[in-house]
Amino acid sequence: MTDLEDEHIDSAMVEETEDDVRAETEAERIAEALVFASAQPVSEGFIADRLPRPFNVRGIMLRLKEQYAHRGVNLVQVDDAWAFRTAADLSFVIRRDENEAKKLSRAALEVLAIIAYHQPVTRAEIEDIRGVQTSRGTLGVLMEAGWVRFRGRRRTPGRPVTLGTTRDFLDHFGLEELRDLPGLEELKGAGLLSGRIPANFNIPSPTMNDELTEDEDPITQLDLEELGLLAPGGASED
Repeated sequence: MTDLEDEHIDSAMVEETEDDVRAETEAERIAEALVFASAQPVSEGFIADRLPRPFNVRGIMLRLKEQYAHRGVNLVQVDDAWAFRTAADLSFVIRRDENEAKKLSRAALEVLAIIAYHQPVTRAEIEDIRGVQTSRGTLGVLMEAGWVRFRGRRRTPGRPVTLGTTRDFLDHFGLEELRDLPGLEELKGAGLLSGRIPANFNIPSPTMNDELTEDEDPITQLDLEELGLLAPGGASED
């Protein structure tokens, strides 16, 4: 092979590398714009579908996350989705007078915690853990906030509905995934557990998989009608 041919190959390789760099940079810009334009966390699948060719979306998002790590807004991961959020140390300067979320009652906080750590869980199981009945109003508040959802129906007599948390729950509480929920020592340190808890007390590890378990069936349209979430015939209630 002649020196001229070698030079031609090297030049072609350089051009190909430069094209790849430009394409990667453009993919980052597209991903950044998609997340910035959305009020809700954007899934990696949604981003991948809108890129001009296949890219390692997770790698792109991790690079962007690093770029925004020390800025006024951070790129944060929420499950398999991404969102821009105000840096935690600057949250005090953001006015929330009109959008301040309604404070949850003690009962609602207890129910939310039980669902987060024990999901999938039924209303009867929640009541068994708390030792008191759970009102529909308490669950309604959590569902209205978008933090709790119906998962499926348990394959037991009566086919009770199972409950779980949502992506909005993770987003609101600044969690990337359920394993980021505080453990026993963190809860003690925050003063949320009494120092006189039983010696055998432990915090359950929440399920990482969002798919239905073996003893759950998916919720159907008839189930939604029965639960009052759809009017008969499938039309949403006003």
